[in-house]
Amino acid sequence: MKINQFAACRVLQVLLCAAVLPVHAAPQFANTAVIALPARTASQLQEEVNRFLNEWHDDAAHSRLSYFDKMTPDAVYIGTDKTERWTLDEFKTWAKPHFARPSAWAFKVNQRHLQMTEDQSVIWFDEQLTTAMGLCQASGVIRNTPQGLKIAHYQLSLAVPNELVDYLGKAVRQWESSGKLPAGDVK
Repeated sequence: MKINQFAACRVLQVLLCAAVLPVHAAPQFANTAVIALPARTASQLQEEVNRFLNEWHDDAAHSRLSYFDKMTPDAVYIGTDKTERWTLDEFKTWAKPHFARPSAWAFKVNQRHLQMTEDQSVIWFDEQLTTAMGLCQASGVIRNTPQGLKIAHYQLSLAVPNELVDYLGKAVRQWESSGKLPAGDVK
């Protein structure tokens, strides 16, 4: 049986986040008020969360600064580059020139999966997106605050076919060591 390396890595990443996030995030969220969501069915909450996330992506697509209001003050955004781990304030600074354009960026959601705590106060999700960079995958954590749903953590990554992983790894290592791509690359 051939193991899908990407799928195995994604499962490991999710398991590690599930094990590490509660331990390391607890101090981060210590001053973040959490309230239980009003009583609703899981289906109703899914609709609300999907609407919220779709609005968040739409805010970026139309360069609306309300995009940042949908994040907790201590939110973390992890982009696709190894240097891109930002606090909310750092992310706002980085994104400022993008939000000065008519569209900061546009992410079209292809699919999304949601899970939540029993009391529905914390929701985590993953989504597959069509972007200008190509197919991306993202995961995030949403908390409920006195101001409503807020994104506390978001991580964006490029979706790379398993058949290209070795080649891509070689290209990244060469780029980092020499600033050049391997010979014969399609640009």
